[in-house]
Amino acid sequence: MSRLAEFRLLEQQLAAQLAELEALKNDSALKQEMEFETKLRSLLNEYGYSLRHVIQILDPQSVDSGSIAQKPARKARVVKTYKNPHSGEIVQAKGGNQRMLKAWKAEYGAEVVESWLTT
Repeated sequence: MSRLAEFRLLEQQLAAQLAELEALKNDSALKQEMEFETKLRSLLNEYGYSLRHVIQILDPQSVDSGSIAQKPARKARVVKTYKNPHSGEIVQAKGGNQRMLKAWKAEYGAEVVESWLTT
């Protein structure tokens, strides 16, 4: 696709999105929802509460059961040690994004490098 055609396509998409945005700005339900959110947040600030506190007050069982979106604790990555049999170099890495490890994988292939894993 030529740059000009790409430009015109993006320009059309932008015009469509702007028209959709204008339609949303005039939507009374959206205005009412935005007004509610503004008033709710100012009320929360006035009393020093957070949304989590309000949920806990209104539905204490939801907090106890853990239904509030909380990410589970992530397991720590294990340090892996690789030894290059060609050069004798040793690399310790927790993931595959270590610079030397990436270079080895590019040169020798990922499967070969994974076979160098010592611990």
